[in-house]
Amino acid sequence: MMARVHRNHPAYWAFVIHRLSGLGLAAFLPVHLYVLGLALSDSTAFADFISWSNTPALKALETLLVVFLSAHLSGGLRLLALEFLDWRNWQKTLVALSGGFSLCIGLVFLLYAY
Repeated sequence: MMARVHRNHPAYWAFVIHRLSGLGLAAFLPVHLYVLGLALSDSTAFADFISWSNTPALKALETLLVVFLSAHLSGGLRLLALEFLDWRNWQKTLVALSGGFSLCIGLVFLLYAY
């Protein structure tokens, strides 16, 4: 069986993270719109949801959501750089920088949001 070397490349993992973060954000959007609808139509159900959302597990998921958002943003910026700039060796560094940026945004959110 042939080894799949191209799947162990930093650019491939950046692609996977960009896709997974996009799927996570797409899964979050209907829930977010539903909760906004609760705020408009049923204030008691909205208040119950807000009190339920203060649990530690949901705070961890909220932090993961912010990391997904920053990963998707930095991955999209990396893709724009690939489209409009010439290929250079520093683009592997760009993959690492975009990952580090995403984690830093998540850590800043964790430190200052609660």
